[in-house]
Amino acid sequence: MAGPCSVESEQQICEIAAEVHRQGAAVLRGGAWKPRSSPYSFQGMKAQGLDLLCIAKEKTGMPIVTEITNPAHIELFEGRVDCYQVGARNMQNFELLKELGKTGTPILLKRGFANTLEEFLMSAEYIMAGGNEQVILCERGIRTYETYTRNTLDISAVPALKRLSHLPVVVDPSHAAGIYWMVEPLAMSAVAAGADGLIIEVHNDPAHALSDGAQSLTYEHFARTMGKLRAIAGAIGREI
Repeated sequence: MAGPCSVESEQQICEIAAEVHRQGAAVLRGGAWKPRSSPYSFQGMKAQGLDLLCIAKEKTGMPIVTEITNPAHIELFEGRVDCYQVGARNMQNFELLKELGKTGTPILLKRGFANTLEEFLMSAEYIMAGGNEQVILCERGIRTYETYTRNTLDISAVPALKRLSHLPVVVDPSHAAGIYWMVEPLAMSAVAAGADGLIIEVHNDPAHALSDGAQSLTYEHFARTMGKLRAIAGAIGREI
């Protein structure tokens, strides 16, 4: 999965979608509603952003994953979004999880930055208890005493979750690092650890991105990263 943190314009999302698709990404990510730490930060294009994601989907044929923050938005998303993302801040938003459990759409559930694996799995259970068993677990880094990186990637969560659960596990190296040059080695370690997928932020102009530009890869960097990931996967008998 790859794409920008935020949808910013039709040209931006369609251009990025075409490029990441060309490099081998299977799913397009992009934020329309953006829950930010600061109320003064860009909050996303909301419904218009969702419309633009759907245009990019139509042009490239790529399924789309985007964050849902409010149960009231399910009706707007249904039939248009191929995978709902539950962000780290909403991992224990149990009313949202219960409503998503009533849908038939896959859910990408991100681990909260201060939550244990048991709490993470119980949040997945909230969704599955409602009848929706299409849950994908996402390790995106946890908060530790280290301040150099945005978060600390808990790589041990990958084999642990695969042992404790039957659910697929993906890794978000972009939010774990918060720094673009660290995304590649973290992604490589995730593949080596057995992750079933990755979700990586890519932008056509990271320096001027409206959100998370510091951790976004350029097209060239993403292409190089994909090449290295294929090599790592091949070395351990896997394919990307």
